[in-house]
Amino acid sequence: MRKLIMLGTLSLTLLLYGCGSSPRTNYYLLTAENISPPSGETPALGIGPIEIPEYLKRDNIIYKRQGNKLQVATTDNWAEPLEGGIVRVLTLNLANQLNTHNVRSFPWHPERAPDYGIKVNLFTLDANDSEATLSAEWLVYRPANAETVQRRISKLQVSLPPGELRAEQVALAYSTLLEQLSDIIASVITADQADK
Repeated sequence: MRKLIMLGTLSLTLLLYGCGSSPRTNYYLLTAENISPPSGETPALGIGPIEIPEYLKRDNIIYKRQGNKLQVATTDNWAEPLEGGIVRVLTLNLANQLNTHNVRSFPWHPERAPDYGIKVNLFTLDANDSEATLSAEWLVYRPANAETVQRRISKLQVSLPPGELRAEQVALAYSTLLEQLSDIIASVITADQADK
């Protein structure tokens, strides 16, 4: 009987120790390109709405494996809602690229509409063992009269280093893809301003 009690105590101790040593959760942020504070007032930009697929609306980082298979990370999380991180990074990138600190998020006051509104509907933001991809429909328009400046679907890719896919590589790759998307949108606005 004594051996049975000691064995039960030892098993309970090991079980409690195992529960106390669960893996630590890591948190990651999307980052904007290296920026210097903008000094201009124009153009006034309105960012949003930004829409992302439902499968990305979770704390965990999602990886795309072969075909339609998704892998949900168990210990790698976003430090903020992904949708909010995308808005933040696009805002910082566009403010820097267009040298304006006159940027606001959707919805804005109708009597203080910006010069340009930017809407993004993200279709995919995925990473596998070799590359990260972003595909999105985006629209640049004039909120004052709802005139479309340009609407386009863009698909962007960035290669990932060989070897096991790591969360920090995914966060960096997604940040790079958002920078590329910002570059495309900024070039459209710059060209439109030059045509005025």
